[in-house]
Amino acid sequence: MNQFLFVGIPYAAVAIAVLGSIVRYRTDRFSVSSQSSQFLENRRLFWGSNAWHYGILLILGAHLAALVAPGWWSRLLGSTTRLYVLEVTGIGLAFLAAFGLLMLVGRRLTNRRVFTVTTRGDWLLLAVLLFQVGTGIYVATTYRWGGAWYPHTVVPWLRSLVTLHPEIGTISAMPWPVKLHAVSGFALLVLFPYTRLVHAVTYPLHYLWRPYQVVMWNRKAARS
Repeated sequence: MNQFLFVGIPYAAVAIAVLGSIVRYRTDRFSVSSQSSQFLENRRLFWGSNAWHYGILLILGAHLAALVAPGWWSRLLGSTTRLYVLEVTGIGLAFLAAFGLLMLVGRRLTNRRVFTVTTRGDWLLLAVLLFQVGTGIYVATTYRWGGAWYPHTVVPWLRSLVTLHPEIGTISAMPWPVKLHAVSGFALLVLFPYTRLVHAVTYPLHYLWRPYQVVMWNRKAARS
């Protein structure tokens, strides 16, 4: 079971994400966007989207920093004060992300026009995101000082997957909520090519060299 959870699922998820993204881009590249509903409702979208993106991106940045440079990360948290600051900041950002995500879900449930354009894939993605954030908050508040133990437990497993020499000893010894949070993260990779989440890799870089566009309004002037 551990081999399936911590070796089979991660590699299968990455393969599905990469191949699915390539196929989607080659066959339906104009759908590779967030498919914004801003014109349907903007106020709650503004607050929810900002809270969600600022919270989750900073949390992911911390996870990535520990993954890329675990030695530097451990030295950074060698001070008790810095460990306290990171712990409080991380939990605060997690609740910020949860607040933003709940606001976005509530917006889709209560606004009729936004609800109409919400697909089953959108609901599935939101459910998985809520589950991932929820388990992350549970782990952070139950198994304290994650910034200190994460580089020595989860990071070795993730780095071993990258080098194609899986070592699951450290992750398989963790409590089940930590395992669940780690594995469910790969579920997002499976959904990545088939939902709005794919917009995370779309950047309008071509705007830097695209010719200027002239916009002409074709409407009658209001009579005085």
